[in-house]
Amino acid sequence: MSETRTLILGLVAGVTILLGLPLGQLRRPMPAVSQFLNATAVGILIFLVWDVLAHAWEPLDAALGKVHDHTGGLAPVFGYGALFLGGLSIGLLGLLGYERALARRSHRPQPVDAAGRPRRVGPGAMAADELTARTPPVESGHSPARRLAMTIAVGIGLHNFGEGLAIGGSAGRGEIALATLLVIGFALHNATEGFGIVAPLAAETDRPGWGFLLLCGLIGGGPTVAGTAIGRQFTSDPLSVIFLSLAAGSILYVVVQLIGVASRLGRKDLLYVGILAGLTAGFLTDAVVTAGGA
Repeated sequence: MSETRTLILGLVAGVTILLGLPLGQLRRPMPAVSQFLNATAVGILIFLVWDVLAHAWEPLDAALGKVHDHTGGLAPVFGYGALFLGGLSIGLLGLLGYERALARRSHRPQPVDAAGRPRRVGPGAMAADELTARTPPVESGHSPARRLAMTIAVGIGLHNFGEGLAIGGSAGRGEIALATLLVIGFALHNATEGFGIVAPLAAETDRPGWGFLLLCGLIGGGPTVAGTAIGRQFTSDPLSVIFLSLAAGSILYVVVQLIGVASRLGRKDLLYVGILAGLTAGFLTDAVVTAGGA
Protein backbone atom coordinates (compact mmCIF):
# COMPACT_ATOMS: atom_id res chain seq x y z
CA MET A 1 0.00 0.00 0.00
CA SER A 2 1.31 3.44 -0.90
CA GLU A 3 2.26 5.91 1.79
CA THR A 4 -0.57 8.26 0.81
CA ARG A 5 -3.23 5.55 1.14
CA THR A 6 -1.74 4.42 4.43
CA LEU A 7 -1.96 7.96 5.81
CA ILE A 8 -5.58 8.17 4.63
CA LEU A 9 -6.32 5.05 6.69
CA GLY A 10 -4.76 6.70 9.73
CA LEU A 11 -6.75 9.87 9.11
CA VAL A 12 -10.03 7.94 8.87
CA ALA A 13 -9.27 6.17 12.14
CA GLY A 14 -8.35 9.39 13.94
CA VAL A 15 -10.88 11.88 12.59
CA THR A 16 -13.89 10.09 14.10
CA ILE A 17 -12.87 11.47 17.49
CA LEU A 18 -14.51 14.70 16.28
CA LEU A 19 -17.94 13.04 16.23
CA GLY A 20 -18.29 13.13 20.01
CA LEU A 21 -16.89 16.64 20.53
CA PRO A 22 -20.06 18.62 19.63
CA LEU A 23 -21.58 17.28 22.85
CA GLY A 24 -19.36 19.82 24.58
CA GLN A 25 -21.63 22.53 23.14
CA LEU A 26 -24.74 21.29 24.97
CA ARG A 27 -26.45 24.22 26.70
CA ARG A 28 -27.26 23.75 30.39
CA PRO A 29 -27.78 19.99 30.44
CA MET A 30 -29.78 18.59 33.32
CA PRO A 31 -27.66 17.56 36.34
CA ALA A 32 -28.64 13.92 35.88
CA VAL A 33 -27.53 14.06 32.24
CA SER A 34 -24.20 15.61 33.22
CA GLN A 35 -23.57 12.94 35.84
CA PHE A 36 -24.47 10.15 33.44
CA LEU A 37 -22.18 11.57 30.73
CA ASN A 38 -19.34 11.82 33.25
CA ALA A 39 -19.88 8.24 34.44
CA THR A 40 -20.09 6.91 30.88
CA ALA A 41 -16.77 8.58 30.12
CA VAL A 42 -15.31 6.81 33.15
CA GLY A 43 -16.50 3.47 31.78
CA ILE A 44 -15.00 4.16 28.35
CA LEU A 45 -11.68 5.19 29.87
CA ILE A 46 -11.58 2.14 32.15
CA PHE A 47 -11.96 -0.01 29.05
CA LEU A 48 -9.16 1.92 27.37
CA VAL A 49 -6.86 1.35 30.37
CA TRP A 50 -7.51 -2.39 30.13
CA ASP A 51 -7.08 -2.41 26.35
CA VAL A 52 -3.87 -0.38 26.40
CA LEU A 53 -2.26 -2.35 29.23
CA ALA A 54 -3.12 -5.63 27.50
CA HIS A 55 -1.33 -4.55 24.33
CA ALA A 56 1.60 -3.05 26.21
CA TRP A 57 2.07 -6.33 28.10
CA GLU A 58 2.23 -8.50 24.96
CA PRO A 59 6.00 -8.11 24.25
CA LEU A 60 6.79 -8.79 27.90
CA ASP A 61 4.51 -11.82 27.91
CA ALA A 62 6.21 -13.13 24.76
CA ALA A 63 9.64 -12.67 26.36
CA LEU A 64 8.49 -14.58 29.46
CA GLY A 65 7.23 -17.37 27.20
CA LYS A 66 10.66 -17.68 25.60
CA VAL A 67 12.26 -17.94 29.03
CA HIS A 68 9.84 -20.72 29.89
CA ASP A 69 10.64 -22.55 26.63
CA HIS A 70 14.40 -22.01 27.16
CA THR A 71 14.64 -20.14 23.85
CA GLY A 72 15.41 -16.74 25.33
CA GLY A 73 17.08 -15.04 28.27
CA LEU A 74 15.98 -12.70 31.03
CA ALA A 75 17.42 -9.54 29.48
CA PRO A 76 14.37 -8.83 27.27
CA VAL A 77 12.09 -9.50 30.25
CA PHE A 78 13.85 -6.92 32.41
CA GLY A 79 14.09 -4.50 29.48
CA TYR A 80 10.42 -4.62 28.57
CA GLY A 81 9.48 -4.64 32.25
CA ALA A 82 11.46 -1.46 32.86
CA LEU A 83 9.85 0.25 29.84
CA PHE A 84 6.39 -0.89 30.95
CA LEU A 85 6.70 0.30 34.56
CA GLY A 86 8.63 3.42 33.57
CA GLY A 87 6.01 4.55 31.04
CA LEU A 88 3.16 3.75 33.45
CA SER A 89 4.86 5.70 36.26
CA ILE A 90 5.62 8.73 34.10
CA GLY A 91 2.10 8.81 32.66
CA LEU A 92 0.47 8.58 36.10
CA LEU A 93 2.82 10.53 38.38
CA GLY A 94 3.88 13.03 35.71
CA LEU A 95 0.33 14.35 35.44
CA LEU A 96 0.11 14.50 39.22
CA GLY A 97 3.23 16.67 39.31
CA TYR A 98 1.86 18.85 36.51
CA GLU A 99 -1.41 19.34 38.43
CA ARG A 100 0.47 20.37 41.57
CA ALA A 101 2.60 22.81 39.59
CA LEU A 102 -0.56 24.42 38.20
CA ALA A 103 -2.02 24.68 41.71
CA ARG A 104 1.10 26.41 43.07
CA ARG A 105 1.17 28.78 40.10
CA SER A 106 -2.49 29.74 40.49
CA HIS A 107 -1.96 30.60 44.17
CA ARG A 108 1.08 32.82 43.53
CA PRO A 109 0.74 36.00 45.64
CA GLN A 110 0.38 39.34 43.90
CA PRO A 111 2.81 42.20 44.68
CA VAL A 112 1.78 44.60 47.48
CA ASP A 113 2.91 48.03 48.60
CA ALA A 114 4.44 49.01 51.96
CA ALA A 115 0.97 49.11 53.59
CA GLY A 116 0.20 45.58 52.49
CA ARG A 117 -2.32 46.64 49.84
CA PRO A 118 -2.26 45.27 46.30
CA ARG A 119 0.16 47.38 44.32
CA ARG A 120 -1.43 49.43 41.56
CA VAL A 121 0.40 49.88 38.33
CA GLY A 122 -0.22 52.99 36.33
CA PRO A 123 1.16 55.15 33.55
CA GLY A 124 4.81 55.96 33.25
CA ALA A 125 7.84 53.71 33.49
CA MET A 126 7.10 50.01 33.99
CA ALA A 127 8.00 48.75 37.45
CA ALA A 128 10.18 45.69 37.80
CA ASP A 129 7.26 43.47 38.78
CA GLU A 130 4.55 45.19 36.74
CA LEU A 131 4.67 42.60 33.95
CA THR A 132 4.19 39.82 36.50
CA ALA A 133 1.27 41.65 38.06
CA ARG A 134 -0.47 42.25 34.77
CA THR A 135 0.15 38.84 33.22
CA PRO A 136 -2.21 36.15 34.50
CA PRO A 137 -0.98 32.61 34.94
CA VAL A 138 -0.99 30.60 31.74
CA GLU A 139 -3.72 28.31 32.98
CA SER A 140 -6.03 31.09 34.24
CA GLY A 141 -7.95 31.14 30.95
CA HIS A 142 -9.06 27.54 31.41
CA SER A 143 -11.35 26.20 34.09
CA PRO A 144 -10.51 22.96 35.95
CA ALA A 145 -13.02 21.14 33.74
CA ARG A 146 -11.29 22.33 30.57
CA ARG A 147 -7.86 21.42 31.91
CA LEU A 148 -9.21 17.96 32.72
CA ALA A 149 -10.66 17.66 29.20
CA MET A 150 -7.27 18.62 27.76
CA THR A 151 -5.56 16.05 29.99
CA ILE A 152 -7.95 13.37 28.73
CA ALA A 153 -7.12 14.39 25.16
CA VAL A 154 -3.37 14.04 25.84
CA GLY A 155 -3.81 10.57 27.33
CA ILE A 156 -6.03 9.44 24.47
CA GLY A 157 -3.56 10.92 21.99
CA LEU A 158 -0.77 8.74 23.40
CA HIS A 159 -3.08 5.74 23.15
CA ASN A 160 -4.03 6.57 19.58
CA PHE A 161 -0.37 6.89 18.62
CA GLY A 162 -0.04 3.21 19.50
CA GLU A 163 -3.11 2.45 17.38
CA GLY A 164 -1.53 4.32 14.48
CA LEU A 165 1.63 2.23 14.84
CA ALA A 166 -0.50 -0.92 14.47
CA ILE A 167 -2.26 0.42 11.36
CA GLY A 168 0.95 1.59 9.71
CA GLY A 169 2.80 -1.61 10.58
CA SER A 170 0.06 -3.78 9.08
CA ALA A 171 -0.07 -1.70 5.90
CA GLY A 172 3.73 -1.68 5.62
CA ARG A 173 3.82 -5.50 5.79
CA GLY A 174 1.19 -5.75 3.05
CA GLU A 175 -1.56 -6.99 5.38
CA ILE A 176 -4.19 -4.77 3.77
CA ALA A 177 -7.23 -6.62 5.11
CA LEU A 178 -5.92 -6.45 8.67
CA ALA A 179 -5.05 -2.75 8.33
CA THR A 180 -8.54 -1.96 7.01
CA LEU A 181 -10.16 -3.94 9.81
CA LEU A 182 -8.06 -2.12 12.40
CA VAL A 183 -9.15 1.21 10.93
CA ILE A 184 -12.82 0.24 11.29
CA GLY A 185 -12.40 -0.83 14.90
CA PHE A 186 -10.21 2.12 15.89
CA ALA A 187 -12.57 4.57 14.17
CA LEU A 188 -15.43 3.25 16.30
CA HIS A 189 -13.25 3.48 19.41
CA ASN A 190 -12.22 7.03 18.66
CA ALA A 191 -15.83 8.13 18.26
CA THR A 192 -16.49 7.12 21.87
CA GLU A 193 -13.19 8.69 22.98
CA GLY A 194 -14.34 12.10 21.72
CA PHE A 195 -17.36 11.74 23.96
CA GLY A 196 -15.03 10.97 26.87
CA ILE A 197 -13.03 14.15 26.27
CA VAL A 198 -16.00 16.51 26.54
CA ALA A 199 -17.74 14.75 29.42
CA PRO A 200 -16.06 16.95 32.11
CA LEU A 201 -17.42 20.02 30.30
CA ALA A 202 -21.07 18.99 30.64
CA ALA A 203 -21.60 20.78 33.95
CA GLU A 204 -20.03 24.08 32.84
CA THR A 205 -22.35 27.04 32.27
CA ASP A 206 -19.88 28.71 29.91
CA ARG A 207 -19.66 26.48 26.85
CA PRO A 208 -16.20 25.99 25.29
CA GLY A 209 -15.59 27.46 21.86
CA TRP A 210 -15.22 25.38 18.74
CA GLY A 211 -11.55 26.28 18.63
CA PHE A 212 -10.95 24.63 22.01
CA LEU A 213 -12.92 21.53 20.98
CA LEU A 214 -11.02 21.23 17.71
CA LEU A 215 -7.74 21.59 19.58
CA CYS A 216 -8.76 18.72 21.87
CA GLY A 217 -9.69 16.68 18.81
CA LEU A 218 -6.34 17.40 17.19
CA ILE A 219 -4.44 16.41 20.33
CA GLY A 220 -6.49 13.24 20.76
CA GLY A 221 -6.86 12.12 17.14
CA GLY A 222 -3.81 13.63 15.41
CA PRO A 223 -1.32 11.11 16.88
CA THR A 224 -3.19 8.34 15.02
CA VAL A 225 -1.95 9.77 11.72
CA ALA A 226 1.56 10.36 13.11
CA GLY A 227 1.71 6.80 14.43
CA THR A 228 0.50 5.45 11.09
CA ALA A 229 3.28 7.27 9.24
CA ILE A 230 5.95 6.01 11.65
CA GLY A 231 4.54 2.49 11.84
CA ARG A 232 4.68 2.11 8.05
CA GLN A 233 8.41 2.82 8.07
CA PHE A 234 9.39 0.45 10.85
CA THR A 235 7.91 -1.50 13.72
CA SER A 236 9.38 -1.36 17.20
CA ASP A 237 8.08 -3.28 20.19
CA PRO A 238 9.99 -1.08 22.69
CA LEU A 239 8.51 2.08 21.18
CA SER A 240 5.03 0.57 21.31
CA VAL A 241 5.46 -0.46 24.97
CA ILE A 242 6.63 3.04 25.94
CA PHE A 243 3.74 4.90 24.32
CA LEU A 244 1.08 2.42 25.37
CA SER A 245 2.20 2.39 29.00
CA LEU A 246 2.41 6.20 29.00
CA ALA A 247 -1.14 6.29 27.67
CA ALA A 248 -2.35 3.83 30.31
CA GLY A 249 -0.83 5.87 33.13
CA SER A 250 -2.27 9.16 31.92
CA ILE A 251 -5.73 7.68 31.30
CA LEU A 252 -5.68 6.03 34.73
CA TYR A 253 -4.94 9.42 36.30
CA VAL A 254 -7.95 10.89 34.53
CA VAL A 255 -10.18 7.99 35.62
CA VAL A 256 -9.34 8.72 39.26
CA GLN A 257 -10.14 12.41 38.74
CA LEU A 258 -13.49 11.73 37.07
CA ILE A 259 -14.55 9.20 39.71
CA GLY A 260 -13.84 11.85 42.36
CA VAL A 261 -16.00 14.35 40.49
CA ALA A 262 -18.81 11.82 40.10
CA SER A 263 -18.68 10.87 43.78
CA ARG A 264 -19.07 14.49 44.86
CA LEU A 265 -22.10 14.93 42.60
CA GLY A 266 -24.03 12.16 44.32
CA ARG A 267 -26.42 9.80 42.52
CA LYS A 268 -24.27 6.68 42.79
CA ASP A 269 -26.86 4.82 40.77
CA LEU A 270 -26.02 7.00 37.75
CA LEU A 271 -22.31 6.48 38.38
CA TYR A 272 -22.55 2.70 38.24
CA VAL A 273 -25.01 2.62 35.35
CA GLY A 274 -22.89 5.08 33.38
CA ILE A 275 -19.70 3.10 33.99
CA LEU A 276 -21.49 -0.04 32.80
CA ALA A 277 -22.69 1.80 29.68
CA GLY A 278 -19.16 3.04 28.92
CA LEU A 279 -17.64 -0.41 29.40
CA THR A 280 -20.31 -1.91 27.17
CA ALA A 281 -19.59 0.62 24.42
CA GLY A 282 -15.86 -0.11 24.64
CA PHE A 283 -16.19 -3.88 24.50
CA LEU A 284 -18.78 -3.77 21.70
CA THR A 285 -16.48 -1.73 19.48
CA ASP A 286 -13.58 -4.03 20.34
CA ALA A 287 -15.73 -7.01 19.38
CA VAL A 288 -15.97 -5.61 15.84
CA VAL A 289 -12.22 -6.01 15.41
CA THR A 290 -12.10 -9.42 17.09
CA ALA A 291 -15.03 -10.79 15.08
CA GLY A 292 -13.18 -9.86 11.90
CA GLY A 293 -10.18 -11.90 12.92
CA ALA A 294 -7.83 -9.00 13.73
